[in-house]
Amino acid sequence: MKTPILGSAYVARSVNAADNRMVNLFPEIVPEGGKEPAFLQRAPGLTTLATIGNGPIRGLWTFGSYGYAVSGSTLYRIDSNWNAVAKGNVGGTGPVSMADNGTQLFIAANPQGYIYNVSTNVFQQITDPDFPGASTVGYIDGYFTFNEPNSQKIWVTQLLDGTSVDPLEFASAEGNPDNVVAVFVDHREVWVFGTNSTEVWYNAGLLDFPLARIQGAFNELGCAAPYSIAKMDNQVYWLGKDARGQGIVYKAAGYIGQRVSTHAIEWQMQEYADLTDAVGYTYQQDGHSFYVLNFPSANTTWVYDVATGAWHERASLNNGDFNRHRANSQMFFNDTTVVGDYQNGKIYDFDLNVYADDGAPQKWLRSWRALPTGANNLTRTIQHALQLDCETGVGLNSGQGSDPQVMLRFSDDGGHTWSNEHWKSMGAIGKYGKRTIWRRLGATMKIRDRVYEVSGTDPVRIYIMGAELAISGTSA
Repeated sequence: MKTPILGSAYVARSVNAADNRMVNLFPEIVPEGGKEPAFLQRAPGLTTLATIGNGPIRGLWTFGSYGYAVSGSTLYRIDSNWNAVAKGNVGGTGPVSMADNGTQLFIAANPQGYIYNVSTNVFQQITDPDFPGASTVGYIDGYFTFNEPNSQKIWVTQLLDGTSVDPLEFASAEGNPDNVVAVFVDHREVWVFGTNSTEVWYNAGLLDFPLARIQGAFNELGCAAPYSIAKMDNQVYWLGKDARGQGIVYKAAGYIGQRVSTHAIEWQMQEYADLTDAVGYTYQQDGHSFYVLNFPSANTTWVYDVATGAWHERASLNNGDFNRHRANSQMFFNDTTVVGDYQNGKIYDFDLNVYADDGAPQKWLRSWRALPTGANNLTRTIQHALQLDCETGVGLNSGQGSDPQVMLRFSDDGGHTWSNEHWKSMGAIGKYGKRTIWRRLGATMKIRDRVYEVSGTDPVRIYIMGAELAISGTSA
């Protein structure tokens, strides 16, 4: 019988209900003509492009023919050969928000603001006495727009000049008496996120302050983390909060927030001690658009795939344990998906053809219930063999991965305790007929609810089309 290894991450509050973990793997749907309706493939690995300063990489941006990185306390300009030149000092230690107007790059470092002018090669802190500080920044129709920290106010700079602020060029988001968390520009509209509400503004060309609210574009959903906001696939994504709670991920459907997280993901997130430090970014590979959400204080990374609507975990490996993924920010520069490290100054190529993280092992893992939903009648079963339907013969010429291994564990109490690891080969290079199969897996015990888990660390490609389980029943 086919055992349901395909799917997404869904570990419920009770593992007896669902224990489907998926780390560094994501599904792809096969619309027609496939062996199975979907398959699992390995998440991209990391290859160092350059080390930019001492780190961490607090933000990445690209415009013109250069990339820009805030690493530690310094802004760097990066050329197409990955050479970096320091341009100026940036205050603070947390993530930064950036935007450009084609000539100037505005860096909001909460509360400081900085401008780098690419035409004059001048970097400067914004010292206009009317500048109140900036938490986040966006660009619309020649203006930089930003939110004043710890207030309801949003501002614009002078037209095409981020160094100058008029004392009358502000307005208050007053649809709800909550402070503005962040501003975010999408499709020439300014999304103003509060702690418990969101409203959308547009450029109405008004005197003093050019922006005006869009009637009917008020939403009683706020934002829990200012740096969780990102856009992809023509939609805005964010980690939500409102007067009733927090910890739901939304995407914009028109001006309405549409829930995309699952109950299992929401339970995980709401267990975290702090959601305000969540950092989100997006990227696209092979037609998959991914929203990546890092939780620094929880040491965890979750990823949503628009193509399938499925969630999975991303993780780095440290002393055998999963940690948050190393990538903390993203830009597409030099025809490369570039991500920055949250601990040091490295920027990486995010590459689906690389199966390690900067030379360190990348561990992938999938756990799932042996029996399909509704098929467990609570009687004991004898599970004779499990065969992993995967691409075999993927070994390397030498070294680790020359005989790549898959590790199997199983649990007979729904996922509470686990067996020892049982290792099987995926086949040396060219051994495409190799069968990855475990035999004599015994009878289910205890609550008669077996969960399987497969994992691996060898630096080889992973494609899993399914799994076949040979099983027979016994009496209750």
